[in-house]
Amino acid sequence: MARPPRWQTTLDASLEEACLAVRLYNDPAESRSFEGFVIHMHLAWLYLLHAQFIRDDVDFRYWDPQFKKRLLKIDGEAKRWELERSMKERWPSDADPVRANLSLFIKLRNRLEHRHAHADEALMLNLAGHAHALLVNFETELTEQFGDNQSLAMRLRIPIFVGTFTSEGEQALRRFRSTLPNDIRTFVTSYEAGLDESVTNDSRYEFRIRAIVELAPKDPDAIALQFTKYDDMTDDERAFAEELGRRGQVIVRDRKQNVSGFGRVMPTKAVKEIQAAIPYVYNMAHFTDSWKKAKIRPPNGDDNPSRTNTDFCEYDEPTKTYRYTKAWVQRLIKKCSTPEGFLEMTGREPRTKPAKAKS
Repeated sequence: MARPPRWQTTLDASLEEACLAVRLYNDPAESRSFEGFVIHMHLAWLYLLHAQFIRDDVDFRYWDPQFKKRLLKIDGEAKRWELERSMKERWPSDADPVRANLSLFIKLRNRLEHRHAHADEALMLNLAGHAHALLVNFETELTEQFGDNQSLAMRLRIPIFVGTFTSEGEQALRRFRSTLPNDIRTFVTSYEAGLDESVTNDSRYEFRIRAIVELAPKDPDAIALQFTKYDDMTDDERAFAEELGRRGQVIVRDRKQNVSGFGRVMPTKAVKEIQAAIPYVYNMAHFTDSWKKAKIRPPNGDDNPSRTNTDFCEYDEPTKTYRYTKAWVQRLIKKCSTPEGFLEMTGREPRTKPAKAKS
């Protein structure tokens, strides 16, 4: 049996933390379940990003600024990037909804620890949409970076709940929202005031959903909880869903189906994405040089074409072609954005793109 990749242990720890976070969130007997959810999702995200850095050979250790060849250490161990530093490396733009959502929970964790135990349930109610977005974003990042076989879908279940299926329950929850301590309420309000409306309205920042009891005859092939894609709705159904959203409820989120090659790209598309994202000329020859230098797949005609680095490339037996992961494309974009990185990945000196002629 082949040895597991270096990042697998870190990724496994990330999955364990995410499952524990959800278990705490869904446990009505746990007095500080929301605080536990925030803390363990913090760790889950930290380990997930660290697993990516290990895979991509990113040095995420802190070096002593006074001695360039000396690592900063804590209790004999090299000090590694905390979640905030790791987040900024992964999402450089502070306008990214995923980063905005994660940043909210990083700041919230710093306020929650050892404080506001009595406000746990009120926080859970007020920030339920943000918490769901935190988990959905984690699942998206997890599967896009490491493949569908790592998904939380088979590890987690939809809990049985009452929620607001009764009008009395809805009124009770609305009254309970007002019990959130003023300083925490002010913190959340002030944080969102600094965000663009396009971010706060994005489901990756706050995930909202409206549940409607289905009264139609049961389809023998249907499952109890189903999802409707926005693109599959009629114009009338979209108008109705959008009206629900304006009333503070929401719309439905898409889900992934089992599709061959999901999340993978062919060479031509990969080259176009890289070319559009970097300041240098990048073509198919550069792409070929890149995978050859990194040895992520065997050369054409090899007797074992499936012997690839599956983090970055997969061989498709029916079509006899290679498909590349988004992680490989992102790695090339990041590396080839600098002259040194371009030379390292392709073995060629970069050529700046010609300036576009002004009309």
